[in-house]
Amino acid sequence: MMFTAAVLGIPTGLGSAADIMLATTAATLILGFAGNILAVLLALTGLRIPRLYAGSLLSTLGIVLLIFYYADLELEAAAAVAMVATVLGGLGGVALGLLRTRRFTLGLVLAALLLASPLALLIGGSDDDVPEVTAAAGTPAPIPAEDPGEPGNYTYRSFTYASGQDLHRTEYGDETELITSNVDASAYIKSWPKLRTLFWGFDYSALPVNARVWMPDGDGPYPLVLMVHGNHMMEDYSEGGYAYLGEQLASRGFIAVSLDENFLNYSAWSGIPDNDFKVRTWMILKHLQQIGNFTEQSGNPFYHKVDYTRTALLGHSRGGQAVAMAADAGRWFKNDPAYAATRQFHIASVIALAPTDKTIDDQQARLVDVNYLTLQGARDGDVHDFYGDRQYIRSSFTGAASSFKSSLYIADANHSQFNTSWGLYDQSLPAGLLLDRTEIMNGEAQRQIAKVYVSAFLETTLYGEEVYQNLFRDYRSGLQWLPDTVYYSRFQSGDYIPVATFDEDRKKDTVTGGTAEAAGLIWNEEVAKDRESNSKTTYGLLLEHKAKDSAVASYSIKLKDSVAGRLAESGALGLTFSMANRNADTGDAEDRPETAVSPHVEVELTDSNGVSARLPVNEFMDILPLPRTRFTILPWLEERMSDGKYGDLSEAVFQTYELPFARFLEEDPRFEPDKLSEITFYLQKGGDRIMLDDIGFYDKGNAMEGSKQTAIIQ
Repeated sequence: MMFTAAVLGIPTGLGSAADIMLATTAATLILGFAGNILAVLLALTGLRIPRLYAGSLLSTLGIVLLIFYYADLELEAAAAVAMVATVLGGLGGVALGLLRTRRFTLGLVLAALLLASPLALLIGGSDDDVPEVTAAAGTPAPIPAEDPGEPGNYTYRSFTYASGQDLHRTEYGDETELITSNVDASAYIKSWPKLRTLFWGFDYSALPVNARVWMPDGDGPYPLVLMVHGNHMMEDYSEGGYAYLGEQLASRGFIAVSLDENFLNYSAWSGIPDNDFKVRTWMILKHLQQIGNFTEQSGNPFYHKVDYTRTALLGHSRGGQAVAMAADAGRWFKNDPAYAATRQFHIASVIALAPTDKTIDDQQARLVDVNYLTLQGARDGDVHDFYGDRQYIRSSFTGAASSFKSSLYIADANHSQFNTSWGLYDQSLPAGLLLDRTEIMNGEAQRQIAKVYVSAFLETTLYGEEVYQNLFRDYRSGLQWLPDTVYYSRFQSGDYIPVATFDEDRKKDTVTGGTAEAAGLIWNEEVAKDRESNSKTTYGLLLEHKAKDSAVASYSIKLKDSVAGRLAESGALGLTFSMANRNADTGDAEDRPETAVSPHVEVELTDSNGVSARLPVNEFMDILPLPRTRFTILPWLEERMSDGKYGDLSEAVFQTYELPFARFLEEDPRFEPDKLSEITFYLQKGGDRIMLDDIGFYDKGNAMEGSKQTAIIQ
């Protein structure tokens, strides 16, 4: 079994059946040879033991240890796994021997115990804490629109464009509808092993421009959505895993294109090309260039079908980083002809599913006036930190009121199930066997979330369906469309009026929009951190209640006159802020509570006449504890796998809260929002800890205008 898992984790490209046969043959030969050699050596010792049986066990122990050690486990962990596997295998042999000698009762009991042991390990392995959701008094009304996760009314067709020379896939070979020219990436790739050329039949100087297309029937023009997979085993092709999105989007009036970049993915036999992040991005530009050529060719399926002003990019994993880089392509490709050739496309929207966020050439993508959406699972065993949150932070607006950015953190989602072909394993086999999968949500449910959010986002930003924007402002308005799990979301639009971002300096008594003071609190501007205690490239304000229960614990911001004046002129509808529940962060990691209670927070608004209105935050939305995830089947393995990359059980994940002025007016009709002068946060319980960020004012009044919300590739 371990041989099979190892070989499936390093596929040959010949198919799973061939790989399993190869593993079985190799295991038989290697274990047989090693077992007999060890049996001879044991015979020389004179020990009175079943020597062949003992030799087989010892050879199994050594081989399994090597398999898991080279699968990125520390030596002690690899040895422990090998010992358990060997003991179970040995007892399995005993059970078979008992059955063979007709001692059925004993043999069946032993076999039953062995079959139950992995199940017992999995049942005892999960030590996660996922908060329960209760209905808050301020739960919004459901969005009065059709389910964006359901198919639309367009009929569509599916086809491919490709080099026509693919050695492994007929859809990119003889069956392709449109022939494309290969592209030369020698300006970016210098290392390309001969084994890779042998497998694909080409090197980096002749990369193919291959893709699957789902196109609505009709005259168009239609918005264009390019979808880009991430890094997976090269021999296990990835782009087909987004057909569920391609079909969904085409049925709703979008041209969806899933790019083939498998030749840039990792292989156990030939590694991964150098500079792959940059080349993944460059290939997106080459596809846009190719589609631009198609649209001018009479008789081509793309002919006059593409609306250049409404283009979106969607990526998963490394593809999620690549699409953000492509939307900011001038940062890396200013002098590349592909950049100039694709300037006609206006990137209105970028979607990243569990993206990476590496620094490339000492730079990172910064999106300006581009709509941005990112989705991340708390049980992501591959990209285990919420890196999409960093791109969210680096996305900004220059007065484009209709543009917005949003993030969604999903308690029970993992990494791989956003792609139908990647399965349930977030790490390749055999190490993936040691990940705890008992609490991960069903793959169909996870992809339903993706369909709802992707469709709603594109309907909003490319077609101007304003009603769906409420889903991103408050996920609870779309719960009727979503699977049952816990969600955390952020939202900010171009009409946001900032008061405090905490990034401008380290002076905690001043903020962008005023001055601040606190009483009964420990308060500091601190870096928001991920699971590995690395910076998320933004600061937040950490507040901790240290006063006695009877004393006031508060944090107040007195607004500058300029901010108060802008607020009065804007017609803003309410106060908005992002908050992370940090009640689980008290003390050392090993002493932290397994279940973190929610802090009690109240917000008070005071106008220039001294009139105040004060309300609890949980009247609008519950302050949920953050999910605390263990990734391995046993806690002991957590720090001994992949160099202990999983780190803490949770990270700073923010939830955006919107508190309408109208509700404060109900509390005290004398309160005048357009004369607001002070904002105060109260922590009601000793020990409560929260982190605040992005305090400001929001406005729902501007309609989305689809084609006007665009940003030229820059």
